Amino acid sequence: MYQATLSRRSYRFNDLRQLLAKASPARSGDYLAEVAADSAEERMAARIALADVPLKTFLQQLLVPYEHDEVTRLIVDSHDALAFAPISHLTVGDFRDWLLSEQADSAMLARVAAGITPEMAAAVSKLMRNQDLILVAKKCRVITRFRNTLGLPGRLSVRLQPNHPTDSLQGIAASMLDGLLYGCGDAVVGINPASDSLPLLEKLNYMLDDVIQRFAIPTQSCVLTHVTNTLRLMERGVPVDLVFQSIAGTEAANQGFGINLALLAEAQQAALSLNRGTLGNNVMYFETGQGSCLSSNAHHGVDQQTCEARAYAVARHFSPLLINTVVGFIGPEYLYDGKQIIRAGLEDHFCGKLLGLPLGCDVCYTNHAEADQDDMDTLLTLLATAGLTFLIGVPGADDIMLNYQSTSFHDALYIRELLGLKHAPEFADWLTKMQITDERGQLRDTAANHPLLLALQGERR
Repeated sequence: MYQATLSRRSYRFNDLRQLLAKASPARSGDYLAEVAADSAEERMAARIALADVPLKTFLQQLLVPYEHDEVTRLIVDSHDALAFAPISHLTVGDFRDWLLSEQADSAMLARVAAGITPEMAAAVSKLMRNQDLILVAKKCRVITRFRNTLGLPGRLSVRLQPNHPTDSLQGIAASMLDGLLYGCGDAVVGINPASDSLPLLEKLNYMLDDVIQRFAIPTQSCVLTHVTNTLRLMERGVPVDLVFQSIAGTEAANQGFGINLALLAEAQQAALSLNRGTLGNNVMYFETGQGSCLSSNAHHGVDQQTCEARAYAVARHFSPLLINTVVGFIGPEYLYDGKQIIRAGLEDHFCGKLLGLPLGCDVCYTNHAEADQDDMDTLLTLLATAGLTFLIGVPGADDIMLNYQSTSFHDALYIRELLGLKHAPEFADWLTKMQITDERGQLRDTAANHPLLLALQGERR
């Protein structure tokens, strides 16, 4: 039993699961799950009670039973007690104060990351204002490598997302070229295929590999199909760079995705055996999003933000090159409007970075949400200020295959110019070499005699 008194009224919370849920900022998904606070006063009382909970409590009181959930077992069994030692004496409220202090610099946050559980990260985020989430995330340094180096300070990468509603190779190639000429693609060139046809997936992989190899682009490709399809492609000798999979924070939700930890481990080992990375061996790419556990009725009464943080434990186990929260994609049933989407994006980024993950964000919303592109501009600006690893680049910000609104190639130009952010260093050198950017990193005019266009015209002849 947890309790707090506010305005002469005593509020009681039955267990840690209920306390965390009631302390969460208001969002439609928690109301849908009937776990949200009934009033702002109850929410504040829950936060007051949560601030006094020792961090050690999260190692003793598990939100999802150990014997019934492999994600819980992963969290408990992989917990690093030595890394936890410097903060083991703190309460959740003390933890917030420590994270905001000068003592918690980038080196210290890296040392304690393996000792922080997702539930601890979710708990402390519930006590934080937006500025707190931004400040702490900014101090976290997470660097990964495959064919280039991602996550360095002062850098922001972009996933080039050239989706096409019929998987047209020509249409995808045109969008890919468009993105490259805007300087996008250093995080990954990643296609969401409309079809799960193995022959088509094979063609997409070969096409991406051909472009990357032919122009010696220091980046990586990924066709975002189910992990079992990717395994079959690798068995057939198809050139696969990264293994993609959507993941969630409970075993039951992951079963809904048709995956488990053993399957992800098998895919990781298969990708590593290809030895396609030139600078590193981070071969996994994961996507998450608040509401995935609830949408599959696999949340165990846990609030959606804490479930999301638990998905990061799955990702952390496989040392991914990239992970991003597709923050507004599931819809207004889970994040109703721009305010909720903005808050969720900052929470996800904070929790992911605190746990030691190279977290990016698909700053997005569906067409039936109470949000617009101004909200996305706000979230993009806040996340980039907080040290976002990468964002998404979609032609015109309108994904015509997935039918949702994201960020565009132009948005990447805006945020880089605003904050002075650079590309991944190897990709920046390539852009200069290809005369796409000048020596200052500024885009050149795409005139008819552009070297990249001339090379393509020569091939057509």
